[in-house]
Amino acid sequence: MAGLHLTRTAENGAEIDALATALDSDGGGRVGLDGMLPDLTGTLRRTFAPTPRLLGLKVSKAYTWEAFDRRDPEWWPQGITTSALTGFREKHGRDVLASSWYSKLGAGSRISIIDLERHRYGHVLLVTPTLVDGVPGFKPLKVHAGGIVWHGDYLHVAGTGRGFFSCRFEDLLRVPAGSSYETFGHRYVLPVRFAHRGKSDEGQAKLRFSFFTIDRSTTEPTLVVGEYGSSKQTRRMARFPIDPATGLVAADAEGLARPVIDERGQARMQGVSVVDGVYYVTSSRSGYFPGSVYVGEPGAFREHRFATAIGPEDLVWWPETNRFWSVSEHPRRRWIFGLKRSNLPA
Repeated sequence: MAGLHLTRTAENGAEIDALATALDSDGGGRVGLDGMLPDLTGTLRRTFAPTPRLLGLKVSKAYTWEAFDRRDPEWWPQGITTSALTGFREKHGRDVLASSWYSKLGAGSRISIIDLERHRYGHVLLVTPTLVDGVPGFKPLKVHAGGIVWHGDYLHVAGTGRGFFSCRFEDLLRVPAGSSYETFGHRYVLPVRFAHRGKSDEGQAKLRFSFFTIDRSTTEPTLVVGEYGSSKQTRRMARFPIDPATGLVAADAEGLARPVIDERGQARMQGVSVVDGVYYVTSSRSGYFPGSVYVGEPGAFREHRFATAIGPEDLVWWPETNRFWSVSEHPRRRWIFGLKRSNLPA
């Protein structure tokens, strides 16, 4: 769409390499996701009740976090994605989920790696690497992280009006005990490698990257972006083509990635998945009532009321489990929950 575009920043390769070297002691440094997977310290608990009053009418499976994370007033779950269709299963024999959180007290944002088969999870702080006068460091990535996408080697993190931020799992760093770096209690950090900055021309409302997904329904995958908004705000959905050579959004000769815009989004959209050309959109209904799932195409959605847990957020399709997965955000009402696609007809 004319007036809206993304520009990709330079890579933080030198900053990440210097930080990895500085942490390379006592088991620290660059370990990648492979190095973290055996060290998931949190335990997931399978939950069946209370339902459907809190979990919703369409939830078929649900897990919850350990007590502290379930109740924590600082960190709030937001995004969710899966390693499915990235080649992860071929290497590890199973797929995992990842969920994003944001801090209400200034600690930035983080992700959780979730292994449903082992009922384990672990947190990773998202950071922006720095290199000042040859001294490596990092600062927390302070974004809402309302949506995340795992595509190829990259994890993309939604940054609302700022666009989105991209990390590589091979850059995941372990911070050794006793380190002077401030990690807000996290033993692992994942640095941002580059960002896609959202821009708009004068008079054009900037696109809000509230959540996103990869649509693999067509020959060439597309990044689908959605806006959270009230009935008085824009609720657009945008499509960015993906370059098959890089797996990143495709840019034109000017280095700009331009979207195709659809204005027909729903109010209070929280997440989207597109399967075989059909859109599935979660929508929240305050902190007291289960949310909805809208199914169909923009402008012609069918609403499944009270389908999700209270406070539904992002949404991802995991083909091998035959379910969509989402997370709920409110303290003491936090679940990782699945919804069978067969129970959500258009």
